[in-house]
Amino acid sequence: MQQSAAHTTPVPTNGSVEPERQKVEQLLRDAEIETVLGQLDQDLVALAPVKTRIREIAALLLVDRLRRELELTSARPTLHMSFTGNPGTGKTTVAMRIAEILHRLGYIEHNKVIAVTRDDLVGQYVGHTAPKTKEVLKRAYGGVLFIDEAYYLYRPANERDYGVEAIEILLQVMENERDRLVVVLAGYKDRMDDFFSLNPGMSSRVAHHIDFPDYTVDELLAIATMMVRAEDYEFGPGAEQALRAYLERRMQRPLFAHARSVRNAVERARLRHANRIYEATLDGLMPTREDLVRIEPEDILKSSVFGLDRHDETPPSAAGAQV
Repeated sequence: MQQSAAHTTPVPTNGSVEPERQKVEQLLRDAEIETVLGQLDQDLVALAPVKTRIREIAALLLVDRLRRELELTSARPTLHMSFTGNPGTGKTTVAMRIAEILHRLGYIEHNKVIAVTRDDLVGQYVGHTAPKTKEVLKRAYGGVLFIDEAYYLYRPANERDYGVEAIEILLQVMENERDRLVVVLAGYKDRMDDFFSLNPGMSSRVAHHIDFPDYTVDELLAIATMMVRAEDYEFGPGAEQALRAYLERRMQRPLFAHARSVRNAVERARLRHANRIYEATLDGLMPTREDLVRIEPEDILKSSVFGLDRHDETPPSAAGAQV
């Protein structure tokens, strides 16, 4: 009885291994993924679960690219994503870093993010939505399309709403143009969950769901410190305590937007600081370098946030803090 030859995987010779190794090393050098991930660490305070997911996605894309370089079977990964979380938790910043990673690894042609909302996609009358949506897609091709508050595209209570037409066009593009475009849908988690449950076709096209947690007060203070230092300012004695008191109050009020609200608070503190310095010059007091750099507690404690409760509570460091 004749035995059939056993099937074996060819063992690469030394002559073929070296070029393959050179290809891998060259791709790793060119991609510089650790540089991008390091920049993400610098850009964003905390958000460890988000950074872990981004690192996992980057690893998937890098290995997929390496496999393709060595002519191994490798289907293009599904790259559409959903970012959920409250405003100001870093979703747009992460989208920008994702675009950079995708571009470095050759998954998109351009390192760009086109950020839009419902108003950019949905028209006001019959025949208006399709041209608007297609125009946005034309601008986004070759990059990342970031749709903020994507759930507003679907308004089932309004029978005359044209958002469904935009969704249908997006579904076709997300399926048929995956090589040309990556779509990121963003918004509040509960509303995005409802949106996906009502639009299963959209949900099935999204492979990566990333939830962005809220920042703690300590993390918001770290963000503020980073913003202040980036502009060559510093907090004077008691200023950080004043900012903590501000944040604890501001977080309880409507429309709090985490890092965005911190940026607004820092900008208003700079405004009060500048006014304080200017008023001093009118009295003949010329500012020193330290005066121009230092944000004092009074630059924060004059916020209207404290005005709401001054009648029964004195903010920390308020007593004796003003210069």
